[in-house]
Amino acid sequence: MPPLAVRAYTATTALGRGLEAQAQALRERRSGLRRNDLVPLAPGEAPLDCWIGRVEGLEEAALPAPLADWDCRNNRLAWLSLQADGMETAIAAAVARHGAERVAVIVGTSTSSIGATEEAYARLGDDGRFPEDLARPSLHTPHSLGAFVAAATGLRGPCVTVATACSSSAKVFAQAARLIGAGLADAALVGGVDTLCGSVLFGFNSLQLVSTAPCRPFDAQRDGLSLGEAGGFAVLERLDAGDEAALQLCGYGESSDAHHMSSPHPQGLGARLAMRDALARAGIDAGQVGYLNLHGTATPANDSIEALAVAGLFPPGLHASSTKGWTGHTLGAAGIVESAIALLALERGHLPGTLNSVAPDPGNGPQIRFADARTEIRYAMNNSFGFGGNNCSLVFGRA
Repeated sequence: MPPLAVRAYTATTALGRGLEAQAQALRERRSGLRRNDLVPLAPGEAPLDCWIGRVEGLEEAALPAPLADWDCRNNRLAWLSLQADGMETAIAAAVARHGAERVAVIVGTSTSSIGATEEAYARLGDDGRFPEDLARPSLHTPHSLGAFVAAATGLRGPCVTVATACSSSAKVFAQAARLIGAGLADAALVGGVDTLCGSVLFGFNSLQLVSTAPCRPFDAQRDGLSLGEAGGFAVLERLDAGDEAALQLCGYGESSDAHHMSSPHPQGLGARLAMRDALARAGIDAGQVGYLNLHGTATPANDSIEALAVAGLFPPGLHASSTKGWTGHTLGAAGIVESAIALLALERGHLPGTLNSVAPDPGNGPQIRFADARTEIRYAMNNSFGFGGNNCSLVFGRA
């Protein structure tokens, strides 16, 4: 595929707001995980015993008055993320070049504004209606995030919300590449946002996937994930002749395991297919990738199968790691957050290891690293795999 310029990118997680907060915590090997202190699912019920990656300040954040009808925890995080790392300037520049009708909005989320819907049901009136402050139908839809971002930015190109569980905000890059390649847009604001609430925490816990300790990806003693919340965005644009953007989206690969609703294919066939296709679209071989940010959720099945797929495709010299020990598993925002980390690795040469993990699983290949490294790289990849076995891998490069 023709590469796309990455004009700007940002991420806000439990590590802080913006790229510098992410980079500093990664360098210092300082986790953003904390004991769960979110409001419980029902009055009188204790918070779930687990660790979470919670973004500070969302309860106090406020949307501008013209956007007040969109107010909820998820959209407040989207708004905060849009204010960081020059995103507003990059969006304005894309509009100036192409017009607002030619800039698409493509965002990923797994739960959208479900926290607000959960609260509305918890506060149902005697007449069975939502409370007045939450009686906003547009808020209680899967497209709440996409519609809000379009309203907040004034972009009027195609507007899409991708909801494919934990691969959602990786697939937005692939969707943008197809829209721009088809001539339906010249640039795209891509991203993803997911926030925590009782139904998310208890829902994952019902699948016996949540650990009572900070997650330990690829560790022999791992016993489950730590959930997190995050938001992030990137501006992608068609590359004109002679335009050598410093950072580029070079390829993407997507696949579906067609195996099970919540478990990956036991041989990792779908994961390997997504990675292989991303490399093919980028026009590179596996040995040229310097860093791979793994999906690495710290669940027993996911990590062993991803390790198998990586070992079957990449040479031993690859530096591959999971960064979920820093941020937690940020669900539909994982794709954009971990793409931002891959882009930081390209820009700064810091390749994160795997936080909290000590004893490598015997099934890990030599590619999976627990210690950090420093080296200049030309290509970085990101894996995001979701429920239902839907997989997405992305290749980013430096000009």
